[in-house]
Amino acid sequence: MSKQTVLPAGTGKPLAPYVPGSMADGVLYVSGTLPFDKDNNVVHVGDATAQTRHVLETIKGVVEEAGGTMDDVTFNMIMIRDWSDYPAVNEVYASYFPGEKPARYCIQCGLVKPDALIEIASIAHVG
Repeated sequence: MSKQTVLPAGTGKPLAPYVPGSMADGVLYVSGTLPFDKDNNVVHVGDATAQTRHVLETIKGVVEEAGGTMDDVTFNMIMIRDWSDYPAVNEVYASYFPGEKPARYCIQCGLVKPDALIEIASIAHVG
């Protein structure tokens, strides 16, 4: 098995020892993605809709850098800080997956920075 790092242009330095994406045998694993700018500052503080859109755009960039599209995403792991944000998250999420939906789960938990409301990790089958 060969493994390849997927690192879109403009990606900032991660907070921990990981890469945005890792591809092996046509399967892309996208790391847990938080609503961070390139300097790891939380964007859109207090706005779950905007944070979800930011996270999904970041994931889309990783998937596209690997040669895929959001249609190639087969599984999403969603972590939210507060269940009250669940409807807003689902509304944005549905716009990124309008056709065949990926499998997923969603849990409530604390996130790495208190102002982050959402984190999503994804798996895509590319090619």
